[in-house]
This record gives sequence, structure tokens and C-alpha cells, in this order.
Amino acid sequence: MDDPVPPILPNGRISDSFNSAPPLFEDEAFLSPGTFSSADEYAANPRFLELQEELRCVLFSAVASLEPSTYISPAPSDPLDGPGPRASRQSLDFTRVSIPKIRLIYYLKNWITECAPYLDKFDEARHFGVHIPILAQRSPTLFYAILAFSARQTERKACLDKAYDSLELYQESIRLLTPCLQAKDPNVLVTVCILAVMELMSVSPRDWRRHVEGCAALFDSFNVNGLSGGHLQAVFWCYARMELCGAIISNGAESTVLALEKWVPAMPETSSPKEREGMIRDLFCAKGRVSPDMHANWAVYLCAKTCDLACRQTRHLELGEMVDDERPFSEQWNTLWDELQYWLETRPPALLPIKTTGIGGGQIFPEILFAHWAAISGNQLYHASCIMMLDIRPMEMTLPTGKPHYSAIWHARRVCGISLTNPHSGNLINAIQPLYIAGKLLSHHRNHWLGGVVEAEGSREGLGL
Repeated sequence: MDDPVPPILPNGRISDSFNSAPPLFEDEAFLSPGTFSSADEYAANPRFLELQEELRCVLFSAVASLEPSTYISPAPSDPLDGPGPRASRQSLDFTRVSIPKIRLIYYLKNWITECAPYLDKFDEARHFGVHIPILAQRSPTLFYAILAFSARQTERKACLDKAYDSLELYQESIRLLTPCLQAKDPNVLVTVCILAVMELMSVSPRDWRRHVEGCAALFDSFNVNGLSGGHLQAVFWCYARMELCGAIISNGAESTVLALEKWVPAMPETSSPKEREGMIRDLFCAKGRVSPDMHANWAVYLCAKTCDLACRQTRHLELGEMVDDERPFSEQWNTLWDELQYWLETRPPALLPIKTTGIGGGQIFPEILFAHWAAISGNQLYHASCIMMLDIRPMEMTLPTGKPHYSAIWHARRVCGISLTNPHSGNLINAIQPLYIAGKLLSHHRNHWLGGVVEAEGSREGLGL
């Protein structure tokens, strides 16, 4: 992940003279989330803006023609499976764009080695790195979406402000998307999700809703959720992490675009909110489904529920909106808090730290080392959720004393300690929002230094979402 990305010359050859990115520790102040993207000329490129609108129109026009009731969640499947013998698989088509083939091959290799690991960090099966490139052999729109994503990551990491290969590839993927939508192929969700992540790495994260609305509408129409199985389940959780980042950024003003009841299989309409919560917990903990990946995905879901509870409280108190859950707020808070603690208590061995140290003696954050990729973000999201929960706790509630789990500062220090101890690039990118939450509680400048390091590293990798 730390290898420098070489600039690609107009003749299609890779430059040998490229030096690695500058050191992180420089005199200039660290920038706040969104600054890297909003300062990028790419975000203001008229053609890029036109293509974003074109993609939105294509997606919402397709959704309007779909009938959600006619679809069921796809059964877990291997993208290699399909009609006809395996030998009939198509070869990748490099001829639809003007970009030299040598450069396209570089982008494909860069997807597998550099980009996909970011998206697969909650997925031991490595669907984005292994299965989806194979699926792209039969889907030109997916193939060009992969290349567009990889080209954009290359451009950002190498600071190639005037290189717009990604724009041409993005345009081609959108052009080829309509026939797939008309064919009502659920695999179109893979393409749309990858394009959404590409957009988010190119613009200010504060525009997050605009870039996930099309994905949300398609997941709803195709009835794909976080427990659908196979590569579509992996794609859903990639989408869900985008949703969660945006919900955290909104600071209680907005919930997720796709309603949380759509993140899981439909529950009986006659069940109460408390019964539904129990059934959803049982789904995540079901025998045969318990894994480090799914437990980390459950942390994403619980953190999204925390954002949703904060949003509903804000709208109820400030706007007088009615809420669909008629239970007292204190009961809803206690139920979700108990769910978070149950998540902590039932972590599989791979999600437990292999080494933890305390603070003191000049050490301001604990060292918490994890061996599993998903454990890093999963545990960090748990602590971020607890901070948000403690911030919105009912005023009349008296918290127990002497228990660290009820201390927001304790959770904030662990959020920071996890990032310092586990510098996996993919997790550092998704750590920016939890660090923002933690940083609001830590006033000393030595503590704030950490957030700047993490953000700069995420942008250096080209995926500053």
C-alpha cells in the first residue's frame, strides 16, 4: 500500500522518475475533512458534473420502471457461475476508449493490488479483489467502472491534476449501464456502488447523500440487503459504510438514505419494535453466519442505528416530528446501549485485541493491536457509537460510576489508540469520522495532531472519502 504510484505518460508508458509522496510531517496545518476533495479541480469539472447528473437520471429512470415486489433477494452465488460453459467467458474489451491498452492494464492491476483491498477489508472472501474482476469479463459497464475507480485513485495519489483518464472511463461505464438496468440484472448494483465510491473520493464528503441516493433506490428495488449472501452482500456493506460515513458527518441532522429496516430481511409486520430488534440480532448471530466479517458488519449496522436514534431525537425535539417508535426515548436508548454491549461481549476471537497496553508515563493513548482487518474498524465503530450514545443519553438518566464503558473520554482515547496502533490504510480512511467524534472530546493539541496524521495518510493513498 505504501508503494508510490507512478505518473502515466501520454504515450501510455509508466514514468520511472516518479518520487514517492512527500512526508506526512510538514509545517503546514493539516486540512479538515473534505478540504482535499473540494480543492480538487476535478470536482468542478463541467464534464464530471454533467456525467454525475446523467448517472442520476439513468438510475432513477430505471428504478421508476422496476417493480420491487417482483424481486426476491438473490441466493448466495459465485460470480463465476452462469449459463453456458466456463470456456465461453468473454475476454476483457479494451477497445471502447482512446486510452492506450498498456495504461488500462496498469489500472486493472492497480485495482487488484491497491484499490480492492480497501473495499474488501470487511470481507475475507475478497469479492472486490477476486470475484468482481472475473464478473467484469461478462459486463463491460462493470469493467469500465473498475478502471475508472482505479484511474481516479491513481490520479489522486500521484497528484495528477490534469490527468482525466478516469473521466473517460467513467463516461463509458455510464454509457453501457442502461442496457444492464433494462435487463434487470442485480449485478448492476456492483457497478453503481463502485461508481458511487469513485464520486465520493472526488468531491466534498458533505455531498454524500447525492451520491448514494441512486444506490439506495436500486438496493431497495432489487431487495438486496446485508444478509443476501454472495458478492451482492459484500457490495451492500461497502455501500453501507459510505452511508454511515455520511450519517456521522451530518451530526444528528440526517439519518441514512436507505431506511435501516431495508438493511436486513423484512421482519413480520405484526412484530413490535423490541421484537424486531431481537430478531435482527438473532440474524447476525445465527449459526453458520457468525464470522469476523459479519460481526464487523453488525458494528456498522449498530453505529448506523445510533446515528438514526440521534437524528430522530433531534427531529422530535427541535422540529416536533412524530416518530414511528412510540416507546419512551429512555427505553430506546437502553435497548440500543445493551445491543452495543452485547456486540462487545460476543466478539469472535479474531475481533479481540492480541495486545493492549494502558496509558501513563507520557503515553496518552492506549495501544490496542488487532490481527484481523475487520477488527480494527469494527471495534473503532463500537467506541464511536458509545460516544454518540452517551452524548444523547436521556437527561434524567444517572450513569454508573467507576465503569469505563460509561465514560466518553475512555472511548475517545481507545478510538485514537486503535488508529495509532493499527496503521492499515483502508481502516485509516474509515477512521476519520470516528476520530472526528473522539477529537471533540479531547481538547489538547497533542491529541488533535493524530487526526491530521490519519487524514493526510488517507488522502495520500488516494481514497480520502
